[in-house]
Amino acid sequence: MTDRMPSGPFVLVDDDGPVRTFTLNEPGRRNPLSVPLRRELRAALEAAHADPTCRALVVTGAGTAFSSGGDLASMPRNDRADARDRLHLVADVISLLVEGPLPVVAAVEGAAVGAGTSLAAACDYVVAGRSARFGAIFGRIGLVADSGLHWTLPRRVGPGPARRLLLRGALVGAEEAHALGLVDELADDGGALAAAHAVAAELATAAPLALAATKRLLADPPATLADTLHAEEAVQVGLFETADFAEGNDAFFEKRRPVFRGA
Repeated sequence: MTDRMPSGPFVLVDDDGPVRTFTLNEPGRRNPLSVPLRRELRAALEAAHADPTCRALVVTGAGTAFSSGGDLASMPRNDRADARDRLHLVADVISLLVEGPLPVVAAVEGAAVGAGTSLAAACDYVVAGRSARFGAIFGRIGLVADSGLHWTLPRRVGPGPARRLLLRGALVGAEEAHALGLVDELADDGGALAAAHAVAAELATAAPLALAATKRLLADPPATLADTLHAEEAVQVGLFETADFAEGNDAFFEKRRPVFRGA
């Protein structure tokens, strides 16, 4: 066994009530998004979205880093089939994070660079330790940003800051990332996972169908106000007929906490 191989699974899965945590598990290499890790993370996300007992997800990294990005040691040269295969894998992962029905919280400590930034940006909520750092550093090895970052980053920070981050490839600290909107919440170093779990636990108590619908609307936003109003109407009319709406309505008037069941 060398330091290039993890001692266990590439993705650790842990359930704490309705919150499921995925830990990228190759700390000796700062959790690069290798092909085996992408496969395991895709399978883990698919299983979570299909599990009715799972209500919210947390993604974090083992050791001192969230993710160092793409696995440079195994990146293909002059092999288009291999390149497409690995990009299709990460596309599946990003799609499951952005478009899947469950809310996803990233807990970032240390480096989240390259595709690590892309992975964090694809989550619904990002908690970062104060020493965390982010950067679209693809250009340093002659590549363009991938893993959906051209879509997710402008939606998080706006087109101007996204352009600067993507073109310059500079590393930014957690404080700056928070000011830009890439990070939603700062935590003391070592505290990102606990803070992220608290957010996920809160999200896990919300109405699942409403959260899933919100994610769909955000992932594929209508082009105009009129289109938005129509899309909201279509969703809302359906939600009015759900047991969760009846429960939420009853709980409001009874002054108690609602218990949503996703039905």
